[in-house]
Amino acid sequence: MTVVLFTCAGQRVDIVTAFRRAGATTVATDLSELAPALYAADHRELIPAVGDPGYIGALAALVRQYGATLVVPLTDLDHEILATHRDEIPALVLLAGIDAIRRCADKWLAHRFFEEVGLPTPPTWLPDALPDDLPFPVLVKARRGFGSRGIYRANNHQELDYFLARVDTPSMVQRACAGEEFSIDVFCDLESRCLNAVPRTMIESKGGETIKGKTIKDRDLIEHGARVAEALGIVGPANVQCFREPDGSLPVTDVNPRFGGGFPLPTAAGSRYPELALELAAGGRPEPHLGDFEDGVILTRYFGEVILR
Repeated sequence: MTVVLFTCAGQRVDIVTAFRRAGATTVATDLSELAPALYAADHRELIPAVGDPGYIGALAALVRQYGATLVVPLTDLDHEILATHRDEIPALVLLAGIDAIRRCADKWLAHRFFEEVGLPTPPTWLPDALPDDLPFPVLVKARRGFGSRGIYRANNHQELDYFLARVDTPSMVQRACAGEEFSIDVFCDLESRCLNAVPRTMIESKGGETIKGKTIKDRDLIEHGARVAEALGIVGPANVQCFREPDGSLPVTDVNPRFGGGFPLPTAAGSRYPELALELAAGGRPEPHLGDFEDGVILTRYFGEVILR
């Protein structure tokens, strides 16, 4: 039985539970003993903070202790340190290389990359290089923001100046997309071949988290998600966010190289992403099955809890 170690487990009970259902023995780690996902795993361990010099050593020790062959990060917090020090962890770290991680972490770098490789991306500028004919409305975005944090909509120059004067982190200005927003949950093998891509509608979200959504078997979105993932060099899971504009283009606004917040939806639709991850950890080379999922599956979420005594 494959042992999977999860880092920064936090609230991702859904992911830990899905891997258990897929047949894995699960080890969840977190800084806080109140992280709910700890209590969904077969084993739970507290470890130092991501910025602690002993973080990687603590993970490596747990990998050896439990005989884990797969490490799955559940948030963005430790991506860069894991990608940099993956050779020190005696297991497969299901994460893209450092270049892809840095591009995904910095929205400006991602935008520039998409321009270079010919993938659609909304017009975007740094605050000190705005054009005179700036097309409003625009968004002021933190370059390293996540969820909906650090995003402000400006409808005119006065609002833009107001937001730019108050942001205290490196930011960029991006033309607001006018079309419908989609998320595409993708999964790639160790060679960055996209094995599947599951688009979903964004019926409702709060704080960047999917609250309601529906899978949609749209060939253009499926192929687009695969192209973006392969161009970036994604390994394992990622979530591609894009809009379908009135002209039919699909500009990408964000890519998160991890399981997305709407993970239960592609899982319910038959993505088999946990099973694919376990197959990679066992040395397998699964074949792509783009579009192999159930269309029209709906997710609607509610709060859950863990009671401790």
